[in-house]
Amino acid sequence: MKLLTEVEPESKVVVRRIEGGSEVEAWLKDLGVSPGVELTLIAAEPVHAHVGPISLKVAGKEIVISQGWADKVLVEKGGEALPLLRLEKGDEGVVKAIEGGKDFKDWISQMCLNEGSKVEFLSHLPHETLILKVEDKEVRMGPGKASRVWVEDEGKIMQVNYLKEGKKARVAKLIGGTRYSQEMEEMGIKEGIEITLVKKEVSKAPPQRKGNYVLAELEGQIITIGRGMAEKIWVE
Repeated sequence: MKLLTEVEPESKVVVRRIEGGSEVEAWLKDLGVSPGVELTLIAAEPVHAHVGPISLKVAGKEIVISQGWADKVLVEKGGEALPLLRLEKGDEGVVKAIEGGKDFKDWISQMCLNEGSKVEFLSHLPHETLILKVEDKEVRMGPGKASRVWVEDEGKIMQVNYLKEGKKARVAKLIGGTRYSQEMEEMGIKEGIEITLVKKEVSKAPPQRKGNYVLAELEGQIITIGRGMAEKIWVE
């Protein structure tokens, strides 16, 4: 076996092991990368690593979108179509294509992201963990997963990421497929229930080596993996 960062471009490999603990596994799983998955390394790009969720402005509203979802949205910038993750703070563009099938397009359209939507890239988000209280239980999740939980607070519908600390709100909708809804329900989070954002705390993120990221093809989709993450993936 070898690390993904050691694979030559245009090589097809199978993921065999992921190191780094549950947080790393969760971030990569959101991209579709898990043991047994086959992917093709396209290139290692000489730019800084993009890892984690991002914030955008679309239709006059600021939203958070997970890394895995952002990588499936292609935006035209300067005549070139790029994944959202390739943009930088302050960049603006128009959504040209959304990859991932009809269900994915339906989910992401609930965030006002459709072909033709104008977007402004605001920032890459810090590595934080949201601590939510559901009834008498505390639940922890990263900002990417939390971004699919939308709550109603004083008549306004927003992602739970933007709820003020200590504020209670009602879950209005969950954006995602059956597996995501089941996972949330196991945590006690479902439509109609009240949850409280207790606080956000800085996560211990894996160290990132700035200067490179990896482009790979997975089931016909191009994904971006920061070099620090790619060094946690063993393939053969």
